[in-house]
Amino acid sequence: MTILVTGATGKLGALVVEHLLASVPAKELAVSVRQPEKAAGLLAKGVDVRYGDFDKPESLTAAFAGIDRLLIVSADGDNDTRIRQHGNAVEAAKRAGVGFIAYTSLANAAESANFLAPVHRYTEEAIRNTGIPYAFLRNNWYLENETSSIQAVLGGAPWLTSAGSGKVGWAARNDYAQAAAAVLTGEGHANRTYELSGKPLTQAEFAAVVAGVLGREVPVQQVDDAAYGEIMAGAGVPEAVVPFLIAIQAGIRSGSLDIESGDLEQLLGRPAETAAAAVRRIVNGLAD
Repeated sequence: MTILVTGATGKLGALVVEHLLASVPAKELAVSVRQPEKAAGLLAKGVDVRYGDFDKPESLTAAFAGIDRLLIVSADGDNDTRIRQHGNAVEAAKRAGVGFIAYTSLANAAESANFLAPVHRYTEEAIRNTGIPYAFLRNNWYLENETSSIQAVLGGAPWLTSAGSGKVGWAARNDYAQAAAAVLTGEGHANRTYELSGKPLTQAEFAAVVAGVLGREVPVQQVDDAAYGEIMAGAGVPEAVVPFLIAIQAGIRSGSLDIESGDLEQLLGRPAETAAAAVRRIVNGLAD
């Protein structure tokens, strides 16, 4: 059996590969990357490093040749770009005769009003239409996404949000990666959809977790979207990024990430890392 991971030099993909190497021989593992030189360390370990560019379908067909199980890690970029690239990857998997596709999707992708959901809805449907057995790994929000906010709090800022009482099922990137590796190496995952989420928390509850780790009060500043955008811009966030951040807050406020599920712990075979443990790890990393 040969497993291939796309985006293996990215933050999530690299962790998935790390977990796979702990359970399968390197000779059974391949990766598809745009810049193979960045995967030299994996090549040295015996991993089959292949060139694959989501904007060059022919490269993907070659990269996916002979692969039994494929993990498509969702790409970065605007929605139109991601839809095009994901479509290329799915079609290439079909042409190459891949036996199983796992895909890193978004919480409640089929029904979500989140601005990111159309990408994942499209990709899930495209994968279903291939007829290839699949597993959708609907990752909630990465707790590491809050690193900049935690850093701001360390600098004396309040916890800023326009998400109101909306909840997020934050979980650690490493847990999402280990869950993906478990699906790629395990059995009984064909045509399954997993809602991978930690315990949903409001912004105020998450700020309280940060306060507990720091041992001091962390005030929460609730504002509207316009004020949130102005404050972000004033803090030096690039103009093009501000609407993206506002949309995230709006999505949280609407409840799009308020998903409670035991799927993550089921795949991990252990409790997920707690929010407090993850925040402590982030704080310690910022202090290094």
